[in-house]
Amino acid sequence: MNAAILVAAGKGVRMGADKLWLEIAGRPVIAHTWKNFNDAKCIDEIILVVRDRTQENFSELAKKFHLQKTFRMVAGGAERQDSVWNGLEALSPKTEIVAIQDAARPCTTEELIAATIAAARETGAAVAAQQVTDTIKESSDGKTISRTLDRAKLWSVQTPQTFRVEIIRRAISAARAKNLIFTDDTAACELIGQPVQLVPGATPNPKVTVPGDLSFVETLLKNSEFGGARLLTSRCLRASVHFNSAREDARPTKLSHYQKLGVLVPWW
Repeated sequence: MNAAILVAAGKGVRMGADKLWLEIAGRPVIAHTWKNFNDAKCIDEIILVVRDRTQENFSELAKKFHLQKTFRMVAGGAERQDSVWNGLEALSPKTEIVAIQDAARPCTTEELIAATIAAARETGAAVAAQQVTDTIKESSDGKTISRTLDRAKLWSVQTPQTFRVEIIRRAISAARAKNLIFTDDTAACELIGQPVQLVPGATPNPKVTVPGDLSFVETLLKNSEFGGARLLTSRCLRASVHFNSAREDARPTKLSHYQKLGVLVPWW
């Protein structure tokens, strides 16, 4: 049995609003992410890790967008690692493989989910990743370059991060026992010496983190409705948007309402 844990308990501090409920391409960010796993044939059940007092909103979302796959909700913890642990504790005893997903990563394809599951079944742990293409510099003081890193050895990891259940439980237990906090689940595997297989994706799989991500993600989502993302050129239009302040009830906020905060909109 394969399960997914959608980590949806963050506060969106860098966004300045609850990013999961910002509406892009016709629905909230979280609805896109949830639908991807709801529709994935390789996933049997979904665990949603959410903030207290938002459970009703998630239930309403499931009804509105016909998200009918078996799901359960659990409360998030103080840190992401604690939220993941709470999600692991809620898994069905029959679960063998678990895919852990950032709820703010709405472009993940079923093909990528399935590929990480296959790799985790073989290796024990796997992560969606892209090889770094930019030249990466290290800076000791944040002002000047200390050295250049070999990008041939560098990968940017994403989600899903997928594991055999007993392995990720053992890894996070080891981190908790040493009072270590990891923001990345595969780092806990490194702690116990568990190899993690890199699984490259064929299409962009960005996370919504800062305002500038919104227009790019919306373009990807809209184009995916027509058979896949188009290649974008470097030409851009400048659009003006703004954010409503974060709301406690975590209701959707329409992207079309943003006015004042500059965001680059891809042009092709």
